[in-house]
Amino acid sequence: MTPVDKAALVASALLSFSAMNAAAQAPAPPAVPADVTPLYVVTYVETKPTARDETAALLKSYRDASRATPGNLRSVVVQRPRRPGQFVVVAAWKDKAAWDAHMAVPATKEFREKLASLRNAPADDRFHNSLSVGPMEAAPGTVYGVTHVDVIPPQKDNAIGALKALGDANRAAGGNVRFEIVQQTNRPNHFTVFEIWRSREAFDANTMSAHQREFRDKLAGMAGALYDERLYEILN
Repeated sequence: MTPVDKAALVASALLSFSAMNAAAQAPAPPAVPADVTPLYVVTYVETKPTARDETAALLKSYRDASRATPGNLRSVVVQRPRRPGQFVVVAAWKDKAAWDAHMAVPATKEFREKLASLRNAPADDRFHNSLSVGPMEAAPGTVYGVTHVDVIPPQKDNAIGALKALGDANRAAGGNVRFEIVQQTNRPNHFTVFEIWRSREAFDANTMSAHQREFRDKLAGMAGALYDERLYEILN
C-alpha cells in the first residue's frame, strides 16, 4: 500500500468515526406528551409505483380497522394523483395512550410489516397538537391538501399568529369544507395544514384571495424551508 493509499484509508476511518460519534451524541427526539388531546398523527407513505394498487388496498383496510379502534377520532387516507405510490394517512386519536395501544396490537404490526415490504421510503409519522382546527366530523370534498410549513425557530410565535388568521379566513371562504392547522409536538416551529375543498375551482379561487396572499407574504420572511403544498384525492 502506497503512502497516499494509507493516508486515504486513515482519512476515511476518521470520517466514519466522526459520523458515528456525532450520531451517538445527537439527542433523541422529545417524547410525545401524554396530555395532548386530541393527538393528530400525519403519516407520509411512499411505496414503489408498481405497488400502488396493492398499497391502496392495504391502506384502505388499515383505515377501516383504525376507525373501529377505541380512541380513534378520525382516519382518512389520501393519494397523490400524479405520483403513484405517495399517500398520506391523516388521523386523530383521543390521546397518546390510544395511539400506543393501537400500535401495539398484532394487526397494526402486521400492517406495518406489509407496508415496509412495499416501501420506497420508511413510513414517516408526525405527531401534532391542535392549533387552529374546526369540527372533527367527516367532511367529504373533491380537493384535499396537505401542506408542511416550516419556519425558523425565532419566528415560531409570529408564524402561529399568521397561521391562526389564515385558518379563520379559509374556513369562511366559499367552497371550503375543512381547514385545520396542527403543530408538531417535537418541533413546534413545524406545522401541518390539512384542507378540503368542494372543487378545484374553489381551491384555485382561494389561492388568489387577499388573505392567502397576505399570509404568503408574511411567511416569506419566516420560512425555514419551501412551502410544501401538495394536492391529493381521497382514497375511497
